[in-house]
Amino acid sequence: MKTPLKVILTAAMLSMGALSAAIADDAFKIGFIVPNPIGDVGWDHELDRGRQAVAEHFGDKVSIQAIDSVGEGPDSTRVMNKMASQGVDMIFLGSFGHMNDGLKLAKQYPDLAVVHAGGYQQADNFATYAVRHYEGAYLAGMAAGYATKSNTLGVIAAFPLPEVVGIMNAYVLGAQSVNPNLNDVKVIWMNSWFDPAKNKASAESLVSQGADVVFSLFPGTPSAVAASEELGVYTTVTLSDNSAFAPTRHLAAIQVDFGPIMIAKVQEAMDGKFVGNDTFAGIGENSVSVAGLSKDLSEEQKSAILAKQDEIRSGGFHPFQGPITDNKGKEAVAAGSKLDDGAVKGMNFLVQGIDTSLPN
Repeated sequence: MKTPLKVILTAAMLSMGALSAAIADDAFKIGFIVPNPIGDVGWDHELDRGRQAVAEHFGDKVSIQAIDSVGEGPDSTRVMNKMASQGVDMIFLGSFGHMNDGLKLAKQYPDLAVVHAGGYQQADNFATYAVRHYEGAYLAGMAAGYATKSNTLGVIAAFPLPEVVGIMNAYVLGAQSVNPNLNDVKVIWMNSWFDPAKNKASAESLVSQGADVVFSLFPGTPSAVAASEELGVYTTVTLSDNSAFAPTRHLAAIQVDFGPIMIAKVQEAMDGKFVGNDTFAGIGENSVSVAGLSKDLSEEQKSAILAKQDEIRSGGFHPFQGPITDNKGKEAVAAGSKLDDGAVKGMNFLVQGIDTSLPN
């Protein structure tokens, strides 16, 4: 585990001399608020990689203050208000739970540009962004469909939220596209973003039910990935390449890169052209890719996965193009049509072949 980011930056700031402080005063000031400790993989790790990309791209044109382990509630309110009162020009908020307080902050400081990860409300100086995880999920699903011998896949999912449901659906559709003999996919709902013990136990439970590929969907922890390695089954995972935690059993990862989105929004703000819009970026914008493909996949299988990635990048293929049937036997997407972004973001059905249900 890395040293918490706020400790690193505190040490760095203590070592700054008067000249460095003067340079920082002239630079465009950005605050980053991350909800959890910075690990080696996962959501907070990728947010921090985005911060690093901003720092590398703009160099001494920007001055960055970043604090991790700031969950939703009074702590986040205090931290973002302190940053704003100290005169930052822009703030990136990393938790869905930061949205409401962030909107209040944006209204209080109309000259402050605020960018929120995963939110659904915008204002003139409050923008949101998300990535098309589902595009990478389709590719990881292809890898799972190729690799399974038992024809049984298992999914450990954080919450039954539309984004999670969309990722799961795309994953299963990708697997079905290369393996028509799949059994119904087994699902365990974590109802948590971070629970290492439950994550590991869920992987063990799925394997005991015959799954030989486990998909860890927004886990917040690599414990299910490590458990899959110990149990001798393949693993697929969202957000980051987890090969280090499963050196022989890591099948594929949905790798995200927030850097391009963050850099574009910083440039907008620096140019005085900040727009409080929503950015939904995927493979075509280099914000999503398939990574960590297993050497156990044949060259032909890898080539097929990468060819499909190129097809998504060019716009020639959409993971949610019809015909698609839901797991209740009803038509979800008609032949010849595809889901628009609103339908993707509001996904409220499970595709045929998923053995679970959504809460009413």
